Amino acid sequence: MDASLDSVDKTLLNRIQSDFPIDARPFARIAEELDLSEQEVLNRVQRLRQNDVIRRIGGNFSPEKLGYVSTLCACRVPEKDLDHFTSIVNRYPGVTHNYLRDNAFNVWFTFIAPSREDIEENLAEISEKTGISEILNLPATRVYKIRAHFNIK
Repeated sequence: MDASLDSVDKTLLNRIQSDFPIDARPFARIAEELDLSEQEVLNRVQRLRQNDVIRRIGGNFSPEKLGYVSTLCACRVPEKDLDHFTSIVNRYPGVTHNYLRDNAFNVWFTFIAPSREDIEENLAEISEKTGISEILNLPATRVYKIRAHFNIK
């Protein structure tokens, strides 16, 4: 992965991460704002996705307002199994993000689904596919929405 970012990449990432345009041609609008061509914006976004700088582009919705439930999961994953485990977890559309922590439970991720039963079934499936049996399911009892925006310099 070549994660070197030039100033245009950084400006583009800062622009798209929290205020993505709702438009028939959002990349054309972004291109106009940044004085670039639409094709250059598309090429840069594609390269950033291929280099795992961008994992996904999509809306963030309040699960409970859509009738969904959410949970935070914590797992014990041996270092040698991290890539395999996260590649399996990331295939599930209900996983919004995951991250490593310096802890015995070293992989954490959030999962959103229509019901607690769906989450439990998916976690059992993840465990079966990965061989990781210690996955804590920590359902949200109160939701605090924190806006995460990373100012890339």
